[in-house]
Amino acid sequence: MLATLILEDGTVLRGKSFGAQGTSVGEIVFNTSMVGYQEILTDPSYANQIIVMTYPEIGNYGLNDDDFESEKPRCKGFIVKNSCVNDSHYKSRQNISTYLKSHGIIGIEGLDTRLLTKKIREFGTMNCLITTENVDNNNLSEKMEQLNAYEANKDVVLEVSPENSFVLNENGDVNLAMIDYGCKTGITDSLCARGCKITVFPANVDSETILRGNFDSVFLSNGPGNPADCKIEVQTLENLIGKIPLFGICLGYQLLSIVLGAKTYKLKYGHRGANHPVVNLLDKKVMMTSQNHGYAVDMDSLTKIMEPTYKNLNDDTLEGFRSESLKIEAVQFHPEANPGPTDAAVIFDDWVQKMREYKKAPVRKAEEMASL
Repeated sequence: MLATLILEDGTVLRGKSFGAQGTSVGEIVFNTSMVGYQEILTDPSYANQIIVMTYPEIGNYGLNDDDFESEKPRCKGFIVKNSCVNDSHYKSRQNISTYLKSHGIIGIEGLDTRLLTKKIREFGTMNCLITTENVDNNNLSEKMEQLNAYEANKDVVLEVSPENSFVLNENGDVNLAMIDYGCKTGITDSLCARGCKITVFPANVDSETILRGNFDSVFLSNGPGNPADCKIEVQTLENLIGKIPLFGICLGYQLLSIVLGAKTYKLKYGHRGANHPVVNLLDKKVMMTSQNHGYAVDMDSLTKIMEPTYKNLNDDTLEGFRSESLKIEAVQFHPEANPGPTDAAVIFDDWVQKMREYKKAPVRKAEEMASL
């Protein structure tokens, strides 16, 4: 079955459907990873987005039961150069086409993904429409109107966050609260493997609930959308600052930066892939990282209480900061690296060790907060 991609700038590309049937609208983004499509598809941070894979052959090792990052895909669509039908791996349980169809996700193959990626890099991310319906001169204007009328859901974090709290690794020695803005399974697995008992809370949890829980630290997860839209989430963090140690990844990092007085902005085409070099500004060591974000923290807007810790070597954007007096640390990239290299796993080692140390030294409200 034929399928059509329509970009916000009027570009129309034809391909072949290999997923569900229908029409979907979202923000088009590209990911440069060569492998890890199963983890990418099930990363909740892709909610509201249509993913283009730059690597040409996708699906060759199928999908297994072990590498899902969430219970279902949250993306709006999936675009590849070639979708492999005859997957080959001893752990494979289904091919990518079957998986997309079972979850109602439209997939398009046969497009020139190189051209598409270059267009996104030149003009920036934009909205697009993908459909398996017939598109011709008679209804193209109708589809463009549908595309132009699209507005992303600003409460998307609440869509991907759990409705109720639950506990993981009951016997862990670090009593950790996690606010789940769309957390990947790889993050909770990494923390549990290092001895954390994790109580997972929905994104709209209030600060009083966290503070009553007698937790050692709070962890803020990754998630989708614009951090500036997360009003409820920011208010909760404002009431936690200075009262308990805080650690954050991706969206959690961005929200902490806002609370501490810094500014965020939208990147032209984002950072999405498993091959982004980041330098530690404290020891000058470089690590390859897995990333998935469309917003960044403005390094020039950091307040006095914030110390930059990591920088992206591709474009010099800020990738991490800390506030020692408030016991806060956060990074933009993904130390759990699912998919991706394991260079940054040491960050979890360091953070969990600090969580254990902080149990002996409770946080006190820092005087520096008054200067923000």
